[in-house]
Amino acid sequence: QMQLQESGPALVNPSQTLSLTCTVSSGSIAASPYYWVWLRQPPGGHLEWLGAISHDGKPYYSPSLESHISISRDTSKNQFSLQLTSVTPGDTAIYYCATCATSTMCGALSDYNSWGQSTQVTVSS
Repeated sequence: QMQLQESGPALVNPSQTLSLTCTVSSGSIAASPYYWVWLRQPPGGHLEWLGAISHDGKPYYSPSLESHISISRDTSKNQFSLQLTSVTPGDTAIYYCATCATSTMCGALSDYNSWGQSTQVTVSS
């Protein structure tokens, strides 16, 4: 069973860049057929798919965020990362990394193979 762990700052100033990293253990992010996924849940809101990166490094982004999101990976560290630029308080959320063996977005939450423990990020000055 793969383990995932998010890391990054808990507080980000508005207009700055939010950067999170997901470290993967007991499995390789370069292993087919996995996709490595970022999701978030804002206060009182629903879980939102942000984007993913494939085992061979191709990124996929939510159309609503495409202008200010970037997902990358570092295979030497077995990590993948999320960057959101020009953040606003609306980007305040609990952020999750996860992995899906079938697609960039698993059909049900239970279909994701592994989840990180999540990290709360607040955008505020």
